[in-house]
Amino acid sequence: MGGGPLWLRLYMKRPHPTPPPAGEGAKLSFWHPASLIATWFGAGLLPRCPGTWGTLAALPFGALIIHQFGMMALLYASIILFVVGIKASNIYMARTGKEHDPGEIVVDEVVGMWLVLLVTPRGLPYSELGAYLTAFALFRLFDIAKPWPIRLADKRIKGGLGVMLDDVLASGFAAVVLISALLWFYSYFFTLADMLV
Repeated sequence: MGGGPLWLRLYMKRPHPTPPPAGEGAKLSFWHPASLIATWFGAGLLPRCPGTWGTLAALPFGALIIHQFGMMALLYASIILFVVGIKASNIYMARTGKEHDPGEIVVDEVVGMWLVLLVTPRGLPYSELGAYLTAFALFRLFDIAKPWPIRLADKRIKGGLGVMLDDVLASGFAAVVLISALLWFYSYFFTLADMLV
């Protein structure tokens, strides 16, 4: 009697459910550390414009770190969160089956916003809130527009590093524009003051 041993033939006749495609049906609890970090405690799960929500959610954390511990603490926090964000993003994408920077992953926006805050001066002639909102607007502009080489990094670099790196580059563009605008403002302000004296 062909067909192999009886136990094997009986096993092969059992109904076996077809496994779902990769990623489909995979779940990651909201309370999983990777999910909390990747979505920045759920900010990336809010409806419409998750990147904007994530960037807004980064502001109070960044401001609190600056006021309580200083600029260097925010720099160290940014570096640590960059490394942790790569790992959290990789886990989140692997467990949910989503690829190439899912919108709900906003830890990259948090790091990018914090880096811009590092060059956002305090005690300006206008309000500190205005300075933070200017930094926010500039970062979102470059994060959305993705000029070269941000767009190149976004397309070429995959995984968690790709998720995080394009926002770090966007923060660099935003920081340069912010510093340039402040230098022009101060130059214009003091020139005008000298003319009025």
